[in-house]
Amino acid sequence: MSMLKEFKEFAMRGNVVDMAVGIIIGGAFGKIVSSVVADVIMPPIGLLMGGVSFTDLKFILKEPVFDAAGAVTTAAVSINYGNFIQVTVDFIIIAFAIFMMIKAMNSMKKKQEAVPAAPPAPALPTKEEVLLSEIRDILKEKK
Repeated sequence: MSMLKEFKEFAMRGNVVDMAVGIIIGGAFGKIVSSVVADVIMPPIGLLMGGVSFTDLKFILKEPVFDAAGAVTTAAVSINYGNFIQVTVDFIIIAFAIFMMIKAMNSMKKKQEAVPAAPPAPALPTKEEVLLSEIRDILKEKK
């Protein structure tokens, strides 16, 4: 039972929950960026390069083998460098977006730290200090 309790405490810590939310949002953000790169950025670049789709760029090491009916019996072996280029562009865009978010968060944090906090209110005198002040005042009056 204590192991279950330990796991519950671990899973409910703020850092673990925050990390889980970050991972889920990061995965969704990665899909968005992949779509932007594959569907918006790469097609015009491929068009500029002569109508080439980057995902189709590959170096074939071994041609596929077909049977008499025309069905593929052995698949082709290839190095898909076009897909590698597309994934690299995805990574660069995601890394840049995360960099910009962290930079914005750090600048906001610096602005918060730059705002001076209100000075603390002076502490009220203790009972002893009040009593000593009264004794002092009485002694001054007697002189």
